[in-house]
Amino acid sequence: MKKEFKVIAQIIQSNKRVLDVGCSDGILMEYLKLNQNNDVRGLEPQKNDVQKCIAKGLSVIEGDAEKELIQFPEKSFDYVVLSQTLQAFFEPEKVLNQLLRIGKQTIVSIPNFGYWKIRVHLLLKGTMPITKNLPDEWYNTPNLHMCSIKDFFNFCSKKGIKLYKSIALHEQKTSNINKMNLNLKNLSSELGIFLIENEN
Repeated sequence: MKKEFKVIAQIIQSNKRVLDVGCSDGILMEYLKLNQNNDVRGLEPQKNDVQKCIAKGLSVIEGDAEKELIQFPEKSFDYVVLSQTLQAFFEPEKVLNQLLRIGKQTIVSIPNFGYWKIRVHLLLKGTMPITKNLPDEWYNTPNLHMCSIKDFFNFCSKKGIKLYKSIALHEQKTSNINKMNLNLKNLSSELGIFLIENEN
């Protein structure tokens, strides 16, 4: 299991209700179910991934988060997880609002477009970079709203979203993000993982 999922699993307590939005083939869901006794549900737009999840005995429905999340009751899950998908939505703010409504707490991970290798590639080559976390060409990438760790940190502050945990991930190593080291973590990290909650 990749390091990002291990970090997310460490945040989630045992015996909780979890919704994994964009759950792919269910690797995280399966881990949470088998190792932490979580009641896990998934929402996934790709039919073949839904079938893979069902074959593993996981409870997953096929659907587009931008349309389907509104059907879930308020605070119906202890945690809602969105892994590296926020930047692919047409209206990411609306999706985030739904996640915060449905979950008591929400875990969001984002590929960091402020990472130094991406900046250097753009500066020196003048083309959109391809990396481990961003493997697609500019013309077939699902990413519509490029976002950095700093962008997301500032967005939460602006919108009154409480940041419980902000974790930077770089080459299997994790570290905490705060106001004092934000610029450094934005430069040196490939991925940001955030545990958030509505302040009101």
